[in-house]
Amino acid sequence: MAEVVIWGAGAIGGTIGAYLKRAGHDVLFVDVVKEHVDTIKADQLRIEGPLDNFTIGGPALLPEEMSGRHPLILLAVKAHHTEAATRALAPYLAPDGAVVSCQNGLNELVIAEIVGRERTIGAFVNFMADYMEPGRILYGGRGAVVVGELDGAWTPRIEALHALLRIFDPDAIQTDNIFGYLWGKAAYGTLLKTSALADEPIAGFIANPAWKATTVALIQEVLRVADAAGVTPLGFNGFDPAAFSSKDPAAIDASLQALFDYNSKAAKSHSGVWRDIVVRKRQTDVAAQLGPVQTTAREHGLTTPLVDRVIAMIGDVEAGRRSVGPALFAELRDATKDMQ
Repeated sequence: MAEVVIWGAGAIGGTIGAYLKRAGHDVLFVDVVKEHVDTIKADQLRIEGPLDNFTIGGPALLPEEMSGRHPLILLAVKAHHTEAATRALAPYLAPDGAVVSCQNGLNELVIAEIVGRERTIGAFVNFMADYMEPGRILYGGRGAVVVGELDGAWTPRIEALHALLRIFDPDAIQTDNIFGYLWGKAAYGTLLKTSALADEPIAGFIANPAWKATTVALIQEVLRVADAAGVTPLGFNGFDPAAFSSKDPAAIDASLQALFDYNSKAAKSHSGVWRDIVVRKRQTDVAAQLGPVQTTAREHGLTTPLVDRVIAMIGDVEAGRRSVGPALFAELRDATKDMQ
Protein backbone atom coordinates (compact mmCIF):
# COMPACT_ATOMS: atom_id res chain seq x y z
CA MET A 1 0.00 0.00 0.00
CA ALA A 2 1.58 3.24 -1.14
CA GLU A 3 1.17 6.43 0.86
CA VAL A 4 0.40 8.34 -2.35
CA VAL A 5 -0.55 7.02 -5.78
CA ILE A 6 -0.01 9.36 -8.75
CA TRP A 7 -2.46 8.17 -11.42
CA GLY A 8 -1.28 9.91 -14.57
CA ALA A 9 2.40 10.79 -14.17
CA GLY A 10 2.59 13.42 -16.90
CA ALA A 11 3.04 17.17 -16.57
CA ILE A 12 1.00 17.71 -13.40
CA GLY A 13 1.17 14.32 -11.72
CA GLY A 14 4.78 13.65 -12.61
CA THR A 15 5.93 16.99 -11.22
CA ILE A 16 4.02 16.73 -7.94
CA GLY A 17 4.99 13.08 -7.51
CA ALA A 18 8.67 13.81 -8.14
CA TYR A 19 8.74 16.44 -5.40
CA LEU A 20 6.96 14.19 -2.91
CA LYS A 21 9.29 11.30 -3.71
CA ARG A 22 12.35 13.51 -3.34
CA ALA A 23 11.08 14.56 0.09
CA GLY A 24 11.03 10.92 1.18
CA HIS A 25 7.36 10.04 0.75
CA ASP A 26 6.20 6.62 -0.43
CA VAL A 27 4.97 7.39 -3.96
CA LEU A 28 3.68 4.96 -6.58
CA PHE A 29 3.52 6.30 -10.15
CA VAL A 30 0.89 4.89 -12.53
CA ASP A 31 0.80 5.81 -16.21
CA VAL A 32 -0.40 4.36 -19.52
CA VAL A 33 2.84 5.09 -21.41
CA LYS A 34 5.15 2.10 -20.95
CA GLU A 35 8.31 4.02 -21.89
CA HIS A 36 7.50 6.64 -19.27
CA VAL A 37 6.81 3.98 -16.63
CA ASP A 38 10.07 2.20 -17.45
CA THR A 39 12.04 5.44 -17.19
CA ILE A 40 10.57 6.23 -13.76
CA LYS A 41 11.36 2.69 -12.56
CA ALA A 42 14.94 3.21 -13.74
CA ASP A 43 15.16 6.35 -11.53
CA GLN A 44 15.45 8.56 -14.60
CA LEU A 45 12.42 10.87 -14.30
CA ARG A 46 13.87 14.28 -15.14
CA ILE A 47 12.27 17.50 -13.82
CA GLU A 48 13.83 20.49 -15.53
CA GLY A 49 13.30 24.21 -15.92
CA PRO A 50 14.13 27.57 -14.38
CA LEU A 51 12.90 26.58 -10.92
CA ASP A 52 14.58 23.23 -10.41
CA ASN A 53 16.54 20.48 -12.10
CA PHE A 54 16.71 17.01 -10.65
CA THR A 55 16.32 13.36 -11.55
CA ILE A 56 14.29 10.93 -9.45
CA GLY A 57 12.37 7.72 -9.76
CA GLY A 58 10.54 5.07 -7.85
CA PRO A 59 7.94 2.32 -8.15
CA ALA A 60 5.93 2.73 -11.36
CA LEU A 61 3.25 0.60 -13.00
CA LEU A 62 0.90 0.43 -15.93
CA PRO A 63 -2.76 0.54 -14.79
CA GLU A 64 -3.25 -3.16 -15.54
CA GLU A 65 -0.38 -3.99 -13.17
CA MET A 66 -2.01 -2.35 -10.14
CA SER A 67 -2.90 -4.20 -6.95
CA GLY A 68 -3.81 -3.47 -3.34
CA ARG A 69 -5.97 -0.75 -1.81
CA HIS A 70 -4.49 2.71 -1.36
CA PRO A 71 -5.55 5.64 0.86
CA LEU A 72 -4.75 8.55 -1.45
CA ILE A 73 -4.81 8.70 -5.24
CA LEU A 74 -3.91 11.94 -7.01
CA LEU A 75 -5.64 11.75 -10.38
CA ALA A 76 -3.78 13.80 -12.99
CA VAL A 77 -5.06 12.67 -16.38
CA LYS A 78 -6.58 14.89 -19.07
CA ALA A 79 -10.21 15.78 -18.43
CA HIS A 80 -11.60 13.59 -21.22
CA HIS A 81 -9.90 10.55 -19.67
CA THR A 82 -11.39 11.17 -16.22
CA GLU A 83 -14.25 8.68 -16.34
CA ALA A 84 -12.17 5.81 -17.74
CA ALA A 85 -9.29 6.48 -15.35
CA THR A 86 -11.57 6.75 -12.32
CA ARG A 87 -13.27 3.45 -13.16
CA ALA A 88 -9.84 1.87 -13.59
CA LEU A 89 -8.52 3.12 -10.24
CA ALA A 90 -11.70 2.57 -8.20
CA PRO A 91 -10.90 -1.08 -7.27
CA TYR A 92 -7.58 0.07 -5.80
CA LEU A 93 -8.95 2.89 -3.64
CA ALA A 94 -9.26 2.08 0.06
CA PRO A 95 -12.81 2.15 1.45
CA ASP A 96 -11.93 5.21 3.51
CA GLY A 97 -9.54 6.61 0.89
CA ALA A 98 -9.88 9.59 -1.43
CA VAL A 99 -9.28 10.59 -5.04
CA VAL A 100 -7.90 14.10 -5.52
CA SER A 101 -8.58 15.70 -8.91
CA CYS A 102 -5.27 17.37 -9.82
CA GLN A 103 -6.63 18.27 -13.25
CA ASN A 104 -8.05 21.06 -15.35
CA GLY A 105 -11.84 21.20 -15.45
CA LEU A 106 -14.75 20.37 -13.17
CA ASN A 107 -13.78 16.71 -13.03
CA GLU A 108 -14.70 16.30 -9.38
CA LEU A 109 -18.31 15.91 -10.53
CA VAL A 110 -17.40 12.89 -12.67
CA ILE A 111 -15.17 11.33 -10.03
CA ALA A 112 -17.82 11.68 -7.32
CA GLU A 113 -20.38 9.87 -9.46
CA ILE A 114 -18.07 6.85 -9.59
CA VAL A 115 -16.36 6.63 -6.19
CA GLY A 116 -18.77 8.78 -4.15
CA ARG A 117 -18.60 12.37 -2.94
CA GLU A 118 -17.24 11.25 0.42
CA ARG A 119 -14.20 9.77 -1.35
CA THR A 120 -13.62 12.76 -3.64
CA ILE A 121 -11.46 15.80 -2.85
CA GLY A 122 -11.30 18.91 -4.99
CA ALA A 123 -8.06 20.46 -6.16
CA PHE A 124 -7.05 23.37 -8.35
CA VAL A 125 -3.63 23.57 -9.98
CA ASN A 126 -2.30 26.37 -12.14
CA PHE A 127 1.46 25.76 -12.16
CA MET A 128 3.12 25.51 -15.56
CA ALA A 129 4.43 22.16 -16.70
CA ASP A 130 4.75 20.22 -19.95
CA TYR A 131 5.34 16.53 -20.60
CA MET A 132 8.12 16.74 -23.17
CA GLU A 133 8.85 13.04 -23.74
CA PRO A 134 8.97 9.84 -21.67
CA GLY A 135 10.93 10.56 -18.52
CA ARG A 136 11.23 14.31 -19.12
CA ILE A 137 8.96 17.04 -17.74
CA LEU A 138 9.41 20.80 -18.01
CA TYR A 139 8.42 22.59 -14.82
CA GLY A 140 8.09 26.03 -16.33
CA GLY A 141 6.70 28.17 -13.55
CA ARG A 142 4.95 28.21 -10.21
CA GLY A 143 1.22 28.75 -9.96
CA ALA A 144 -1.67 28.37 -7.58
CA VAL A 145 -2.14 25.00 -5.87
CA VAL A 146 -5.38 24.71 -3.88
CA VAL A 147 -7.24 21.87 -2.15
CA GLY A 148 -10.65 21.70 -0.53
CA GLU A 149 -13.48 19.39 0.42
CA LEU A 150 -16.38 19.50 -2.03
CA ASP A 151 -18.71 20.75 0.71
CA GLY A 152 -16.20 23.27 2.04
CA ALA A 153 -15.67 21.44 5.32
CA TRP A 154 -12.41 21.77 7.28
CA THR A 155 -11.45 18.14 7.90
CA PRO A 156 -8.35 16.33 9.19
CA ARG A 157 -7.78 14.72 5.81
CA ILE A 158 -7.87 18.04 3.95
CA GLU A 159 -5.44 19.52 6.45
CA ALA A 160 -3.12 16.52 5.96
CA LEU A 161 -3.37 16.83 2.17
CA HIS A 162 -2.66 20.55 2.37
CA ALA A 163 0.47 19.85 4.40
CA LEU A 164 1.54 17.23 1.87
CA LEU A 165 1.13 19.56 -1.12
CA ARG A 166 3.06 22.30 0.65
CA ILE A 167 6.09 20.07 0.12
CA PHE A 168 5.61 20.72 -3.60
CA ASP A 169 4.61 24.36 -3.25
CA PRO A 170 4.99 26.11 0.14
CA ASP A 171 2.24 28.55 -0.86
CA ALA A 172 -0.39 25.84 -1.46
CA ILE A 173 -3.81 26.94 -0.19
CA GLN A 174 -6.54 25.16 1.75
CA THR A 175 -9.98 26.53 0.84
CA ASP A 176 -13.64 26.20 1.74
CA ASN A 177 -14.62 27.26 -1.80
CA ILE A 178 -12.87 24.86 -4.17
CA PHE A 179 -15.56 25.30 -6.82
CA GLY A 180 -14.85 29.03 -6.77
CA TYR A 181 -11.32 28.29 -7.92
CA LEU A 182 -12.46 25.69 -10.45
CA TRP A 183 -14.95 28.06 -12.05
CA GLY A 184 -12.35 30.82 -12.00
CA LYS A 185 -10.01 28.51 -13.95
CA ALA A 186 -12.82 27.61 -16.35
CA ALA A 187 -13.19 31.30 -17.19
CA TYR A 188 -9.47 32.04 -17.39
CA GLY A 189 -8.93 28.80 -19.31
CA THR A 190 -10.86 30.15 -22.28
CA LEU A 191 -7.96 32.56 -22.79
CA LEU A 192 -5.52 29.64 -22.96
CA LYS A 193 -7.70 27.76 -25.43
CA THR A 194 -8.16 30.73 -27.74
CA SER A 195 -4.43 31.46 -27.69
CA ALA A 196 -4.05 27.96 -29.14
CA LEU A 197 -6.61 28.73 -31.85
CA ALA A 198 -4.61 31.84 -32.74
CA ASP A 199 -1.35 29.81 -32.69
CA GLU A 200 0.15 32.33 -30.27
CA PRO A 201 2.22 32.16 -27.08
CA ILE A 202 0.11 32.97 -24.04
CA ALA A 203 1.80 36.24 -23.08
CA GLY A 204 1.85 37.52 -26.65
CA PHE A 205 -1.81 36.65 -27.06
CA ILE A 206 -2.76 38.58 -23.92
CA ALA A 207 -0.76 41.61 -25.07
CA ASN A 208 -2.36 41.79 -28.54
CA PRO A 209 -5.16 44.41 -28.45
CA ALA A 210 -6.77 42.92 -31.57
CA TRP A 211 -7.85 39.88 -29.54
CA LYS A 212 -8.81 41.60 -26.31
CA ALA A 213 -12.55 41.99 -26.96
CA THR A 214 -12.97 38.30 -27.75
CA THR A 215 -10.91 37.24 -24.75
CA VAL A 216 -12.94 39.43 -22.40
CA ALA A 217 -16.29 38.34 -23.89
CA LEU A 218 -15.45 34.65 -23.46
CA ILE A 219 -14.36 35.09 -19.85
CA GLN A 220 -17.51 37.05 -19.08
CA GLU A 221 -19.67 34.39 -20.72
CA VAL A 222 -18.32 31.70 -18.38
CA LEU A 223 -18.58 33.98 -15.34
CA ARG A 224 -22.27 34.60 -16.09
CA VAL A 225 -22.87 30.86 -15.93
CA ALA A 226 -21.01 30.59 -12.62
CA ASP A 227 -23.11 33.42 -11.21
CA ALA A 228 -26.32 31.67 -12.30
CA ALA A 229 -25.11 28.53 -10.54
CA GLY A 230 -24.55 30.47 -7.32
CA VAL A 231 -20.76 30.14 -7.41
CA THR A 232 -18.39 32.98 -6.53
CA PRO A 233 -15.31 32.50 -8.75
CA LEU A 234 -12.00 33.23 -7.06
CA GLY A 235 -8.88 34.79 -8.55
CA PHE A 236 -5.31 33.54 -8.83
CA ASN A 237 -1.99 34.45 -10.45
CA GLY A 238 -3.25 37.80 -11.75
CA PHE A 239 -6.70 36.67 -12.84
CA ASP A 240 -9.40 38.76 -11.13
CA PRO A 241 -12.90 37.40 -11.90
CA ALA A 242 -14.57 40.32 -10.13
CA ALA A 243 -12.91 42.77 -12.53
CA PHE A 244 -14.33 41.00 -15.58
CA SER A 245 -17.77 40.61 -14.01
CA SER A 246 -17.89 44.31 -13.14
CA LYS A 247 -17.12 45.24 -16.76
CA ASP A 248 -14.89 48.02 -15.43
CA PRO A 249 -12.39 48.68 -18.28
CA ALA A 250 -9.62 49.84 -15.95
CA ALA A 251 -10.00 46.82 -13.67
CA ILE A 252 -10.05 44.45 -16.64
CA ASP A 253 -6.91 46.04 -18.08
CA ALA A 254 -5.19 45.73 -14.70
CA SER A 255 -6.01 42.01 -14.53
CA LEU A 256 -4.85 41.43 -18.12
CA GLN A 257 -1.60 43.23 -17.35
CA ALA A 258 -1.10 41.06 -14.27
CA LEU A 259 -1.77 37.95 -16.36
CA PHE A 260 0.73 39.12 -18.94
CA ASP A 261 3.33 39.70 -16.25
CA TYR A 262 2.72 36.25 -14.79
CA ASN A 263 2.83 34.37 -18.10
CA SER A 264 5.74 36.31 -19.60
CA LYS A 265 8.03 35.14 -16.78
CA ALA A 266 7.34 31.44 -17.32
CA ALA A 267 9.48 29.03 -19.29
CA LYS A 268 6.29 27.45 -20.62
CA SER A 269 5.32 29.76 -23.47
CA HIS A 270 2.25 28.05 -24.98
CA SER A 271 -0.86 26.45 -23.54
CA GLY A 272 -1.29 22.74 -23.05
CA VAL A 273 -4.06 22.79 -25.66
CA TRP A 274 -1.63 24.26 -28.19
CA ARG A 275 0.92 21.56 -27.40
CA ASP A 276 -1.70 18.85 -27.85
CA ILE A 277 -2.89 19.99 -31.26
CA VAL A 278 0.28 21.49 -32.74
CA VAL A 279 3.09 19.38 -31.27
CA ARG A 280 1.59 16.09 -30.09
CA LYS A 281 -1.17 15.94 -32.74
CA ARG A 282 -3.70 14.42 -30.36
CA GLN A 283 -7.17 15.10 -29.05
CA THR A 284 -7.44 17.86 -26.47
CA ASP A 285 -9.66 17.94 -23.40
CA VAL A 286 -11.31 21.23 -24.38
CA ALA A 287 -14.78 19.70 -24.84
CA ALA A 288 -14.48 17.82 -21.55
CA GLN A 289 -13.38 20.96 -19.69
CA LEU A 290 -16.06 23.24 -21.13
CA GLY A 291 -18.86 20.67 -21.31
CA PRO A 292 -19.92 21.28 -17.69
CA VAL A 293 -20.11 25.01 -18.45
CA GLN A 294 -22.53 24.29 -21.31
CA THR A 295 -24.59 21.90 -19.20
CA THR A 296 -24.84 24.32 -16.28
CA ALA A 297 -25.80 27.14 -18.63
CA ARG A 298 -28.66 25.12 -20.13
CA GLU A 299 -29.90 24.19 -16.66
CA HIS A 300 -30.26 27.90 -15.91
CA GLY A 301 -31.70 28.95 -19.26
CA LEU A 302 -28.51 30.55 -20.55
CA THR A 303 -26.75 30.24 -23.88
CA THR A 304 -22.98 30.05 -24.43
CA PRO A 305 -22.45 30.96 -28.09
CA LEU A 306 -18.74 31.73 -27.80
CA VAL A 307 -17.92 28.68 -25.68
CA ASP A 308 -19.89 26.55 -28.16
CA ARG A 309 -17.91 27.99 -31.04
CA VAL A 310 -14.54 27.43 -29.33
CA ILE A 311 -15.41 23.77 -28.75
CA ALA A 312 -16.48 23.36 -32.37
CA MET A 313 -13.35 25.06 -33.71
CA ILE A 314 -11.02 22.94 -31.59
CA GLY A 315 -12.93 19.88 -32.76
CA ASP A 316 -12.38 20.89 -36.38
CA VAL A 317 -8.65 21.28 -35.74
CA GLU A 318 -8.46 17.90 -34.01
CA ALA A 319 -10.22 16.28 -36.98
CA GLY A 320 -7.85 17.91 -39.46
CA ARG A 321 -10.55 20.05 -41.07
CA ARG A 322 -9.01 23.35 -39.96
CA SER A 323 -5.61 24.73 -38.97
CA VAL A 324 -4.81 27.04 -36.08
CA GLY A 325 -3.73 30.57 -36.85
CA PRO A 326 -4.93 34.18 -37.06
CA ALA A 327 -7.47 33.38 -39.79
CA LEU A 328 -9.24 30.83 -37.60
CA PHE A 329 -9.27 33.13 -34.62
CA ALA A 330 -10.63 35.94 -36.80
CA GLU A 331 -13.85 33.96 -37.18
CA LEU A 332 -14.26 33.89 -33.42
CA ARG A 333 -13.49 37.60 -33.26
CA ASP A 334 -16.15 38.31 -35.90
CA ALA A 335 -18.65 36.25 -33.97
CA THR A 336 -17.92 38.37 -30.91
CA LYS A 337 -18.58 41.54 -32.89
CA ASP A 338 -21.91 40.14 -34.10
CA MET A 339 -22.98 39.70 -30.48
CA GLN A 340 -22.24 43.29 -29.51
